[in-house]
Amino acid sequence: MTHKIVVVYQSLLGIYGDRGNAKVLQKRLEWRGEPAELIDVEPGQPVPPDGLVYLLGGGEDWAQIAAVKALEADGGLHAGLDAGAVLFAVCAGYQLCGHSFTVGQNDEVFKGLGLLDVETRRGDQRAVGEILTRWQRPDGSEELLTGFENHGGFTSLGSDAEPFAKVEIGVGNGTDGHDGAVRGNIIGTYPHGPILPRNPALADHLLELALGRRLDPLPRPDVNVEHDRLREQRLQVVRTTRNRAEQTR
Repeated sequence: MTHKIVVVYQSLLGIYGDRGNAKVLQKRLEWRGEPAELIDVEPGQPVPPDGLVYLLGGGEDWAQIAAVKALEADGGLHAGLDAGAVLFAVCAGYQLCGHSFTVGQNDEVFKGLGLLDVETRRGDQRAVGEILTRWQRPDGSEELLTGFENHGGFTSLGSDAEPFAKVEIGVGNGTDGHDGAVRGNIIGTYPHGPILPRNPALADHLLELALGRRLDPLPRPDVNVEHDRLREQRLQVVRTTRNRAEQTR
């Protein structure tokens, strides 16, 4: 069986390189001997209902509106989620998964997909910069996640959504000290980077969630060593940057 990793509307929600998240999922499956196919779907093309993981990336205001309309009309994403697939949504993709979001200086409210119990409204200032969060893994252990956020919307969670991670450095949702939201197999978060190349443990979590089983350790020690080295560098940079900012206040 070939697993389908589906990138949804790259032309609308692809301005931050978030397609890299899909490539990471594909390679981490293939390295373990599991066939995987990366599928790009654009507006007007049917979203396959048999995807393993669906990915939504970052985009501009008008792109969010267009994406919601196209996804509602298509129905393939909803069918895939009903069948047990995972949805990983970043920034604008995260916002449009909620009940509503605002667009433009007049803060016009638009209806979202309603997949996450969240609402997004324009904040007092834009969140731009490195973000460091603490994510609790299913086994209870804690994992540091790094990324880059760039968003003007602040997101509030309803009672049917859990926060994804706790913010140590950065803004995240901007309302509760957390970043992102989780509901079942749907995860929304703000960091770009793309985030999955930066945080391979999160990539494997998405795959395990979609497959319904634990994955074997990655049989690529060279990749693991390189990931660890880059990860330590990023952690050092973001913490050093914060310390310098605090010293100049």
